[in-house]
Amino acid sequence: MTRFITVAIHTFDRALALRSLLESEGIEVMLQNVNLTDPEVASGVRVRIPEDDLPLALRIIESADDASVPHPAAEGHSIIVPTDFSDLSLQAASLAADLAAKHGATLRLLHAYIDPYVAANMQLSNKLTYEIADADSRQRLESAARMRMDHFTERMAHRIKDRGLSPVKYTTRIAEGVPEDAIAEYGKLNPPVLVVMGTRSSERKQRELIGSVSAEVIDTGRFAVLTVPEDSDRTAAQAGQILMLCYLDQADMLVLDSLMRLIKPAPGTTITLLPVAQRKRITRSIAGSPDALLGYCRAHYPDMNFELADAGASDIVAEVCRLDDSRHFGLVTVPGRRKSLFSRVFSSGTANSLLFHADLPMLTVPV
Repeated sequence: MTRFITVAIHTFDRALALRSLLESEGIEVMLQNVNLTDPEVASGVRVRIPEDDLPLALRIIESADDASVPHPAAEGHSIIVPTDFSDLSLQAASLAADLAAKHGATLRLLHAYIDPYVAANMQLSNKLTYEIADADSRQRLESAARMRMDHFTERMAHRIKDRGLSPVKYTTRIAEGVPEDAIAEYGKLNPPVLVVMGTRSSERKQRELIGSVSAEVIDTGRFAVLTVPEDSDRTAAQAGQILMLCYLDQADMLVLDSLMRLIKPAPGTTITLLPVAQRKRITRSIAGSPDALLGYCRAHYPDMNFELADAGASDIVAEVCRLDDSRHFGLVTVPGRRKSLFSRVFSSGTANSLLFHADLPMLTVPV
């Protein structure tokens, strides 16, 4: 019996497009609602294929992504803040407003929703016949989302005023679609200097399986992402202690430059360098050695305090938590190496491991 596995989760329209693409290459495709137990609460459509066809399907999908034409860049700098109108999103928006004031950037508040009426009435099969739901259901959902967005911006304005932050310009966007897809598409239309996202605590993420949107954006986005954990008393924008994970190659210089440009740490900030590269890789890296990287940092950023930490554990998450117990980092910076879709299916990167197991503000910089 053929075993089918999920290769992607998309909105109905994008799932149809992907099915058409894969079937044109001879791959059998099945579509399925994500939420089978309660179809009224829709969260997308699974695209499922035979397990034996996975390598071919991944190559086809990646080729299609690489061939896509980017949209023209919008004028000016912007910081994208995805929001679900929760207190967690408000916390992320407040931090983004602080950073936007430093950069003279525009905040772009983005909310994505999925139409449950359409998804609940889809009769999914090999032929994919479906019944069109109430014609104005989408309009009602969008109107409700706009009302909630207006209320959210009012709360954000009050919070900015109460904290004495400089006013910032902002725009709002309501989009239909799976959140991670909506963020990626909006990022193409308005290339951001940064995306700021709120995340649940590590305990809640493990218990409720929440956090996949942030993880997907980190893995697939081509922009820097700052994640802010809930109930955090640490302010990444004013961090006195920063932990920077290093691979001991040229990417470290790019990450360090991005950290200085995006976060703009105050003079005297202590930045701890934690090498995580394998020993065999260190010998042929551009940086040459941890001491060479430390010398580079001190020479090029003399107003910062740099320290070198010895990675004493093979488990990088455990090592970060051990260092944080004594230094209380306000931010951890991680190089985000773009992984193939095949790799993302079977393993998580360092950034995702920290996202799910450490309650620290984290800046992931694509390299």
